[in-house]
Amino acid sequence: RLKMRKRVVITGLGILSPNGIGKDAFSEATFKGVSGIKPVTLFDVSAFKVKNAGEISNFNPLDFLEAKSLRTLDRATKLVNSAAKLALDDSGFKITEDNTNSVGVVLGTALGSIASISGFDREALKEGVRFVNPALFPNTVINSPASQISIRFKIKGFNATISTGLTSGLDAINYAADFIRLNRAKAVLAGGVEELCLETFLGFYKTGFLAGLEEGKVELSCPFDKRRNGIVLAEAAAMLVLEDLDSARERNANIYAEILGAGNAFEPYRISKYKVTGSGLKKAMRQALEKSNIQAGDIDYISAGANSTVGGDLLEALSIKDVFASKANVVYVSAIKSIVGESFSASGALAAISASSAISRQAVPAMINYQQKDPMCDLNFCVGRAIETEVNNVLINSFGPAGTNTSMVITKYKE
Repeated sequence: RLKMRKRVVITGLGILSPNGIGKDAFSEATFKGVSGIKPVTLFDVSAFKVKNAGEISNFNPLDFLEAKSLRTLDRATKLVNSAAKLALDDSGFKITEDNTNSVGVVLGTALGSIASISGFDREALKEGVRFVNPALFPNTVINSPASQISIRFKIKGFNATISTGLTSGLDAINYAADFIRLNRAKAVLAGGVEELCLETFLGFYKTGFLAGLEEGKVELSCPFDKRRNGIVLAEAAAMLVLEDLDSARERNANIYAEILGAGNAFEPYRISKYKVTGSGLKKAMRQALEKSNIQAGDIDYISAGANSTVGGDLLEALSIKDVFASKANVVYVSAIKSIVGESFSASGALAAISASSAISRQAVPAMINYQQKDPMCDLNFCVGRAIETEVNNVLINSFGPAGTNTSMVITKYKE
């Protein structure tokens, strides 16, 4: 006979984002509509049409981590280890020899190793493969950031890296929640990371994904707005402590929200183009609602994955209209990528933290840069400033042009 599945709650939030470091700074800025998009300083963009990105300013890993072994780590690894420290501190969860085998790490990242691979190869080509610094090699492996979290915080239960493109961060949270539900872990650090570097910037620049590339187009992240023409690239590290409810109760932990359920669907199409029919996202949303045992009308706020691309935003708007039917013009919709840009693998985890804050604050975060209405994307947007309202259930969407679609429902914790 199967045991009853464990309930999964969120007890810790750790974040480094373009508009704030730490959950309080991020939440305050996001709910006030303060943008984190600014001129790029990490590398030279003077030769490019696009000059701005969601860059994390004033980041010093020594503010969060001991200096030991930091020297050889890349930016992505330093960012996510700092976020993990913030999440653990926020949760008050102590990792000990007694519980470490019941604790895990799940990290979503897809582009996190590109700068390290590029730098390693550059040195090999310049100096010769025999003279490359071997200490830099581990950074080129995609599971290195997750492994470094486990090493630094002595987490021995399990360690996994999820690389599903844009949905990686939310997929990592869902994967972690399943471990807890099935009683295979007591607590899991889960989230996503992406660093801003010249290599990823050039990749999106050359493929024409960035806003402002075409003559007369605005360099702006404006989800659902008629002026939208591409993403504003960003970086972020977002980690959450997920915990078995019994464990959280035992230690009288602060509970931000409970994870009810999630849905996934893959819709094969093209690697760099959205299939506007959106059958995959519709399926993911319906699955999330069904697994959460709630109706579309029970959702108070949709945290949209819209990233200011013409096809992606239209896909999501049409999918929401289909799934929510008559409720589509009632439920609040907001896209935080208008404020922090597109942080790719980190974006779903970033949205999960923002959604948790929405439940804590009982308010819907603002969506900025919305000026020109697109009649095809006519939803009930929260524009300009946060709206104080009852927020019990939030649906989080994350999807990408390659066909990945993930939706998750989190709810206000009730006994």
